[in-house]
Amino acid sequence: MDIITCHVNADFDCLASMIGVQKLFPDGRLVFPGSQERAVREFLKTFPVETLRIKDVRMQRIKRLIIVDTKSPERIGDFKSLLGKQDVQVFLYDHHRHSDGDIVATVETIEEVGATTTLITELIRAKGIFITPLEATIMCLGIYEETGSLRFPSTTERDLLSAAFLLKRGANLNIVSDYLRPQLSKDALALLNELIASLTEVFIHGIRVKIGMATLDSYMGDAAQLAHNIMDMEDIDALILILSMEGKSILIGR
Repeated sequence: MDIITCHVNADFDCLASMIGVQKLFPDGRLVFPGSQERAVREFLKTFPVETLRIKDVRMQRIKRLIIVDTKSPERIGDFKSLLGKQDVQVFLYDHHRHSDGDIVATVETIEEVGATTTLITELIRAKGIFITPLEATIMCLGIYEETGSLRFPSTTERDLLSAAFLLKRGANLNIVSDYLRPQLSKDALALLNELIASLTEVFIHGIRVKIGMATLDSYMGDAAQLAHNIMDMEDIDALILILSMEGKSILIGR
């Protein structure tokens, strides 16, 4: 059994990468290891994607685990138990820098581009694999979200070329724009204001970084979206948010 998964609190880069990787591994089943960002949940209500619930997955049957958009074993939920097993091949696709404790995969595709979806798109293009306009739209969403609509400093020429390829394959930018900046809830807006008020600025090797902190009484699934909003509003190179929710600390970086 082939399983395609991502990190918990999945964003559009996760969803897009999973959709794209399934074109490379047609027998793979899509499984979210945990929650999804609110915008992703809303998107899937309108544009359903066939997924398997993690509670319905028989771990002992998995022979190939394909992980996208993370290298951290702590972010893949119950699938962490499969790492290191001799009879399970692990394929990894990610665009984040290496760090201590990363997953050791059988096959790795890791390059510093703006989005993991970009790496997947390049493979699909090179192999001449057909994708539908809806698949192209989802993958375009992944690139646009992760690169701030191609405006973040982490954006590369390869991200632009991949986005152009997806547009040629029928990606709908009207749908992309509808879901990139969903309307904030009252609680999310209050948190956004609190984070902005808490921002402090530091310079790390010449890079301008702002750090914000806040404490929440309950879990907020779309908190990561606020990082994109702040990046749009502030003149900075990088952003770190530290959120305390339900006794846990969550670190969000952009």
